Amino acid sequence: MASIPLLRLSLPNRPAVRLPHPLKSTLHPPPQIRPKSITTTTTSRCSYTPTPATDRLISAASYFIPFFNGLQYGRFLFAKYPLLAAPFEPLIPLLSLYHSVPYASFVTFFGLYLGVVRNPSFSRYARFNALQALVLDVLLVLPVLLQRIIAPGRSGIGLKVTAWAYSGLFLFVVACFVYGLVSSVLGKTPYLPIVAQAAGRQLE
Repeated sequence: MASIPLLRLSLPNRPAVRLPHPLKSTLHPPPQIRPKSITTTTTSRCSYTPTPATDRLISAASYFIPFFNGLQYGRFLFAKYPLLAAPFEPLIPLLSLYHSVPYASFVTFFGLYLGVVRNPSFSRYARFNALQALVLDVLLVLPVLLQRIIAPGRSGIGLKVTAWAYSGLFLFVVACFVYGLVSSVLGKTPYLPIVAQAAGRQLE
């Protein structure tokens, strides 16, 4: 019996272990997560400035110059399909007035080039569209010069090739006109094939 107290004295003093209460849960509640405050910066990042009405009007009016000068290439289509000329009949008085003024095309070309393209007071949007229309107008002169040099004749295969080339060129001019006009009215930038690259290099 004397060994029992000795054993008790030899054991180290340990803290008393507390058992959990049987009616209390031992699981700790998860920490509360506070929602982060979301700062709305969409107004600063997604700011949109519409194209002014003046720039749209100048851009849309610029595409009428190559369109008026390009209608001459549709004479073969108009002769073969008279119904195609019906949508252009309301423009006949305006075309007659445009061609009745001496050097109207020459004056309009340089007036648009010096007054808009080389005028830094206008936006780049208006200057680009004006220059793109002028580049297209210059390209329309090349087939006429080529026809005068080659002289394909008024019959045979030369006339057929001329009719095909003129008809394709006319459809291209009409497509560019509609595309440029609609894009300018909507405030978007039209990029005409071949023409846009030449106009972009001139403004850089």
